[in-house]
Amino acid sequence: MKKIEAVIKPFKLEDVKDALTEAGITGMTVSDVKGYGRQQGHSELYRGAEYVVDFLPKIKLELIVSETEVDSTIDIIVNSAKTGKIGDGKIFVSTVEKVVRIRTGEQDEDAI
Repeated sequence: MKKIEAVIKPFKLEDVKDALTEAGITGMTVSDVKGYGRQQGHSELYRGAEYVVDFLPKIKLELIVSETEVDSTIDIIVNSAKTGKIGDGKIFVSTVEKVVRIRTGEQDEDAI
């Protein structure tokens, strides 16, 4: 099993969710996060004063999938979250040792 973490632009969340749902991937955790990479934030003007916004709003998706679904899940996220502009986000994949569904006690693949 693998954990896929994707950091995307907030306005792309519905597109990504719809594409994943259409592919049969229904479970995910979504968090509002802030951060920056190469974007390095940006300057804004408020009441005549300029200030720097260091951390930009992003959405972090977390999904647990079987190893056979990793590449297709990544492709779906990339294709539905991509704008072609800086700040589109990143995807991280890591190994998951164990999953337990609290309600039923099911474990690993059965618990996904």
